[in-house]
This record gives sequence, structure tokens and C-alpha cells, in this order.
Amino acid sequence: MSSNHIGSRIEETASRIEPELVAIRRDLHAHPELAFEEVRTAAIVAERLASLGIAHRTGVGRTGVLGTIDTGRPGPTLLLRADMDALPIHEQTGLDFASTVPGKMHACGHDLHTATLLGVAEVLAGIQPMLSGRIQLMFQPAEEVSDSGAAAMMRDGALEGVDMALGFHNYPGEPVGTFSFVPGVAGGSSDEFTITVTGRSGHAARPHLTSDPIVAAATLILQLQTIVSREMNPMRPIVLTIGVIQGGLAPNIIPDAVRIVGTVRTHHEEDRVAMEAAIARHCAGVSASLRVECALAMERGTPPLVSDAGVMAKTMKAIREHYGDEVVLEAAPSLGAEDFALIGERVPTFQLGVGSGMPGRHDELHNSDYQPDERSIRNGVVALSLAAVELLTAPVG
Repeated sequence: MSSNHIGSRIEETASRIEPELVAIRRDLHAHPELAFEEVRTAAIVAERLASLGIAHRTGVGRTGVLGTIDTGRPGPTLLLRADMDALPIHEQTGLDFASTVPGKMHACGHDLHTATLLGVAEVLAGIQPMLSGRIQLMFQPAEEVSDSGAAAMMRDGALEGVDMALGFHNYPGEPVGTFSFVPGVAGGSSDEFTITVTGRSGHAARPHLTSDPIVAAATLILQLQTIVSREMNPMRPIVLTIGVIQGGLAPNIIPDAVRIVGTVRTHHEEDRVAMEAAIARHCAGVSASLRVECALAMERGTPPLVSDAGVMAKTMKAIREHYGDEVVLEAAPSLGAEDFALIGERVPTFQLGVGSGMPGRHDELHNSDYQPDERSIRNGVVALSLAAVELLTAPVG
């Protein structure tokens, strides 16, 4: 069967089910669930897969769902992944289907992702006779937290037998109808550090009788910011951010301790190691010079997200042949973290960008007024289905 005919079949199915997928997205949007709380979302996913006759398991990685389309013919196993969790943000959109849960919102488009992958599942189930191998449908919880849902699902066997993986993310900075790729390193690692600066408390009028952890913490924060600018290669993307500083309860009391929490993001493993060593060295220096104790705890998070050249090439070839070159964008690398990178440590992966920018708006992810263009759902269904056909009918490499 020709690729044009398969493309037409995919387009027809995507158009037919688009209203249902938009309705599912709006339902999920109105009922957001945070990391590892996606019970209702997972139930909707499981019910939809069951209605399509797709075998699936629930409770994978606590609240994840794993569906399987087995063609019964020899071939590779392709994993398609969508994340499901919402964010702790109070929605300000005023939409008819806005969040009904105070302080929780789908501000990163994971509702779109879930609806999109359900659409892909229906398309691929309908053209199963044209495919070979297996398709794993990974509906993942907890992408937005360091306690990774991808890792949880992997521990429960989500990658067993998987040969390659394709993920996707909506991007409001790219017009709806476009698709983007980033060769090589696409996203940053994300490691968290906590520093507890412990001194000796006392009266604000007698600082000489104390060891002031606030002054020490302030000194340390400024010193940490010199690591990237003065110790690391300026041609390599690295960022250190302090997001939390806690200490003190009253203006006339020098406290016993101050807590500092931050993140480090890099594109290279050697830079991760160098940053860890530099932070430890600055902590030791401040401890010695300002008569405090700096206790450092480093927690490694997700590694850099790397685009596999073979999976990326096949995916973009399928999109170009169907839509044309004009809708394909080469995007810039990011330092944002994505736990899809954990899967990339095990199998070749590529994350496709799906443009979701609504005309006349300038939306940003994780914003309380985030309003992506829902046409990106149908576009994602078509693009991912085309990519799956290409990946399951031609060798990757």
C-alpha cells in the first residue's frame, strides 16, 4: 500500500476523532491531577484503550497506563510516550473548561499530550495490518517532579523489549501546524542541591558573639553564581539557579541556620561533575572563612535529553513527505529538563516538537493563563502516526 494511501487513512481517522479528542482534553483540563495522583486520568485512558480493543495494564509506575498493539508480525518494538500530570498553579484563563480544582492546572499541555496519544492509539489500531512489530503506548505520570514517573514505569517493566522510543511536546512558541526537532543534545540535565548553613544564634546587637548564617549564606550564593561565569567553559550551556532561601524568624535575632535550595542544568556529563565539585569547594571555603558549617546534599535528577539521529531522521522524513518542508523547524537546544531522557539512556529516543501557538497570543508553558491551540492535537496525531508507520516499516540507522 502506498505511503500516500496510508497518509490519507491517517488523516481521515484523525479528522473523524478530533472532536472526541478535544472533548477528552477539555475534560482532563477541567479535572487536573498532580504527580502520582492521576487516578481519574488513568481511568479515562484505560477505558478508551479498552473500547479500542487495545491490551493494557494499569498501575504501572503507580498511576501509569501501558498499552500494547502487537501486530503479530516480526519487527521492532516502538514506544510512544505521553505525560499526564498537571501543575500546582491556580488557573487564570477564564475558559469554559478551566480547572475546577483550586491550585491545580494543566499549564504544560499534558492534557493535550494524553488526548493526542489516545488518538494515535486509535489510528494505529486501525492500520495495524500495515505495520510490523509492536507498539507500546506509555501514558506516564509525574513528569513534573524529581520523583520521576518515567523511572517508576521503567522499574515496572515499561521498557521490556522496547527497541526505540518517540516522545513529543507541545510548544506555544511555535505556530500551530509546525513541527520541530533539535539534533544532538536537545534538553538539559537537572540536578538539585540543598545547602544547610549552620552558625550560632544570638542577639542582633551582639553579632560578634554569633556565627551569622545569613551573611554566610548570602556570601555563598554570590560565590556560587561565579562558578558558571568564571570557572566553566562559556561556550557550553550551564545554569545554576537558587530557588529557595529560608532562614530567620525575627529582625533582632541572628538565627542558627539558613537553608538554600537550587538546581544545576548542563548539557554534558563532565560539566555536571565539575559543577558538583565546585559547589562543594565553595561550601568548604565559606565554612572555613565565616565560622559556619555548610552541609551540602546533591541529588542527581534527569540526564540531558539527546535526540537519536536515526529515530529523528525517520520521524522528520515521514512528516516532510506528508506536509512538506515548510512546516518543519529546527529548534534551539534548551536547558529545560525532561524525564523522557531517562528512557534515552536505555534505548534510542527522539522528542518531537508540536507547534501549539495560538494566533494572536504569546503563551508560555507553566503560566496561569496558558491557552494552547487545540488544533495541535490533531496535528500531533497525524505526525506521530506517520512517524510510527515509518519507524515500523523501515530500518532505523
